Amino acid sequence: MNELTVVKSNEKFKDMILYFFIYSFIGWILETIYAFFVLGYFVKRGFLIGPICPIYGFGAILLILLLRNCKGKPLSQFLIAGFTFTVFEYVASYVLEVIFGLRWWDYSEDLLNLQGRVSLSYSIIWGALGILLIEGIHPYIFKLLEKNKKRIRPKFQDLIIIILVATCITDFIFSTIKYLKP
Repeated sequence: MNELTVVKSNEKFKDMILYFFIYSFIGWILETIYAFFVLGYFVKRGFLIGPICPIYGFGAILLILLLRNCKGKPLSQFLIAGFTFTVFEYVASYVLEVIFGLRWWDYSEDLLNLQGRVSLSYSIIWGALGILLIEGIHPYIFKLLEKNKKRIRPKFQDLIIIILVATCITDFIFSTIKYLKP
């Protein structure tokens, strides 16, 4: 592997970290707005204390990687995104419940649900959001990130990433302690 390949690979990895935080924050906003409209008041959403929902960050990265060759193919995007995020959501729900004994979401009242962890209606939503992500949101975020990376020195970019990751790890530790049963 030559030096240029290593540099490009390192840049892609740093971009993925930034995408994780961007999409985790967007997911937290979506969850918060949704909960506000359903309940009529503000509810803290997600596992972490801070304003991010990592399931959206990981899900977005997964979809970006899986759907990068499906640009302009909405049916493929819909099916892959719907299936992938449904499986991901099921696994996340199961793991969170096993570790913490809590459920962060429950679709038991929805038609065609599987143990209340996933449902057909949300699978359809995930498929539609996958198309929206790949065809609209991600190209915009990509351009915005590229434009702003040119304005910020690489050392400062690295510092921002370190601060974000350290903050998230700290939040994860404190959130885990908060939810673990004595």
